Amino acid sequence: MPDRLLERHAEALRLFGERVRDIRADQWGAPTPCTEWTVRDLVNHVTGEQLWVPPMVTEGRTVEEIGDAFSGDVLGGDPAAAWDRASAAAHTAFTASGALDRTVRLSYGPALGSAYCSELTADCVVHTWDLCRGIGADDRLPGPLVRFALEEVTPYADALAASGAFAEPVEVPPGSDEQTRLLALVGRTG
Repeated sequence: MPDRLLERHAEALRLFGERVRDIRADQWGAPTPCTEWTVRDLVNHVTGEQLWVPPMVTEGRTVEEIGDAFSGDVLGGDPAAAWDRASAAAHTAFTASGALDRTVRLSYGPALGSAYCSELTADCVVHTWDLCRGIGADDRLPGPLVRFALEEVTPYADALAASGAFAEPVEVPPGSDEQTRLLALVGRTG
């Protein structure tokens, strides 16, 4: 399980990074399926999520201790380089000895590092689809990543919309493929 999780985490980060490098200069202000976010806002959000990992997983800091250190623009003048640094540091933190068994104190309470890594991996997969849509890239996601994210999201899908961070789940026809079902759980239509 730890190897599979870390492989999926690395794959999700790599795929998102590939899409970040595909963004043309004129696309940073383009809309995304996350209705309040432009392409730049979306990349900033996912990059910011990665920046939280080292202080929480490696240093054992809390959300309160970190405060607003990663608020605002974390991309600077070179978004791809900012993503590369943040994603590499996040993956390094999760691959450190004992990191997945460590308790991290998230905004909603304590969780194992493995649960935090799973959550961020699934989030990265979904946001990769959002980014693909925002820049007009092929939005077909790799099957293993889709399956991983679907397994991760399904148990708490009902709570996602209630959190206000996701739209209400979308009904899909019986027999829909895994990517369609994943996207529907997080309120997106493909």
